[in-house]
Amino acid sequence: MAAKGRVTIREVAERAGVSVATVSRVLSGNYPVPPATRTRVIRAARALDYVANAHARALVGGGRKMVAVVLRQVTSPFYAQVAEGVEAEAAARGWLCLVGTTGGDPQRELEFVQLMREEGARLVILVGGVVEDDAYRERVAHYAQALDSSGARLVLCGRPAPDPDIPALVVEFDNEAGAHAITGHLLSAGHRGIVFLGGLPGNTALDARVAGYRAALAQHGLPPEAAHVVDCGLGRAAGHRAMTELLKDTHEFTAVFAGDDMVAAGALRAIADAGLRVPDDISVVGYNDIPLAEDFSPPLTTVRTPAEELGRAAVRIALRDLERAAGAHHLLGTHIVVRESVAAPPSEHVR
Repeated sequence: MAAKGRVTIREVAERAGVSVATVSRVLSGNYPVPPATRTRVIRAARALDYVANAHARALVGGGRKMVAVVLRQVTSPFYAQVAEGVEAEAAARGWLCLVGTTGGDPQRELEFVQLMREEGARLVILVGGVVEDDAYRERVAHYAQALDSSGARLVLCGRPAPDPDIPALVVEFDNEAGAHAITGHLLSAGHRGIVFLGGLPGNTALDARVAGYRAALAQHGLPPEAAHVVDCGLGRAAGHRAMTELLKDTHEFTAVFAGDDMVAAGALRAIADAGLRVPDDISVVGYNDIPLAEDFSPPLTTVRTPAEELGRAAVRIALRDLERAAGAHHLLGTHIVVRESVAAPPSEHVR
């Protein structure tokens, strides 16, 4: 996909039927302009997707170097660690870091990206897995092209690019390999009835974890029907609800692979509420290795994802490759952290 050239202030002036000086006055907001003229200029600028050259303004006015990081939420330990990594790397290089949250709302994400473009942020970093549908693909392609035309760069952190040809940098970790490894750990302990708790169909991160889980089962000679994926999404409350229902089910299982550590936290609570013990009755593993994982009861065996390093790498690699027009992909590794939540399955299945 070819990048569209930067729209000039002269094109905005021609579309609005005014002088370049008038457009400049309207956009700077420093001079009185008749309301009707102002409306024509603003409409023309929006129609042409025009953004004033913030970098030229910075050269004149001593503007600051900015990195923007856009998260679903800051209450999630994983997102908070990524944001901390972005902030630390930006600060070390003398750049300012701005953080925005979307709550998963695409319109808020669009508005934040546009605001950062207008403010002259050189890097805009979108963090976390998403449902990769046609609307998302179109939206991200627009972000990438618009930022590129303004001399800025889109960074997809923890998610793949919907099109390798868009001018965006991808920095992510290997979700599938991590899930394959942790499932293999459970299989090596003797478990064959392993439930994946926390699926969210279409979500890029969770789909990769489910793929790794299924691949590990197949590699150990288990049939496809041995896989049992509970699509409850993420979060402690979701994990608690889903685990409570699972314990009422007739499906036999001895281990649970939680889609992330917060799902695992909810599952641990539900298991305890049912009068069962981890790992004596049921083994539980998680994903991400949030700081509290080692304080769970029992301490949680999980996959360590380099959350803070993911944020640092997003800034470091993007600034190094800022002048490159094509997309680039960087994959970080994961590893298992073994604690106390896994044991051999009980001689008689709990379920």
